[in-house]
Amino acid sequence: MTSILFSPAPYVSLQLTSSGKSTSPTRTETHISVVDKHHPKTKLTSPFPTHSYGTLLGSSLFQSFIGGVIAFRVLPRPQFATLQQATFPVFFGMQSVLPILLALTLPTERTAISTIPPSISGCLDPINRWTVLAPLATNWIVAVVNLLYLGPATTKVMRERKHQETRDGKKSYDQGPHSPEMERLNRKFGALHGASAGINLVGIAAIVYYGFYLGARMI
Repeated sequence: MTSILFSPAPYVSLQLTSSGKSTSPTRTETHISVVDKHHPKTKLTSPFPTHSYGTLLGSSLFQSFIGGVIAFRVLPRPQFATLQQATFPVFFGMQSVLPILLALTLPTERTAISTIPPSISGCLDPINRWTVLAPLATNWIVAVVNLLYLGPATTKVMRERKHQETRDGKKSYDQGPHSPEMERLNRKFGALHGASAGINLVGIAAIVYYGFYLGARMI
């Protein structure tokens, strides 16, 4: 009996075993097994990872592309601003908590050649560095930056613009010309809002990327 091990790719191993009988030298049996570490042998059994992921992705897509857009179109500017100021802390808070929940509920991953531990230890395992740790950490960082810095800073500028509107007797979104102070506040608001929206898109992309890993675990 002869056993030969081939390694043609970093995460793929082929094992070839040939056996023959002396009474029938031309009869051979060949078995080829392919082990791919990125396609685990165990499937997801707990509902928590899928429920948490669905909540995270669904709320992000709805707030970014549906709810916020509709509110901007149908509400007057003051009411829209009030709604967003009340919504964003809850929204970014959810985005901060759910990636942690996804990491904590990561199940054990068993392959034909190894066992990857669950929870945080599994996220830190080298094989999950780019498929699990990177997207979850990216989404968490985006949410925390929005929650603790960009969100409050944007709200502060909105309040300053409101006071400046009273001084100028003109809304910040009215056709110009505006006072130098209002122009400064408008530029600052645009920069903060653009940064918040931009990194939010990065967070959504990270969530979608993580979904491919989660989907592979369900096959």
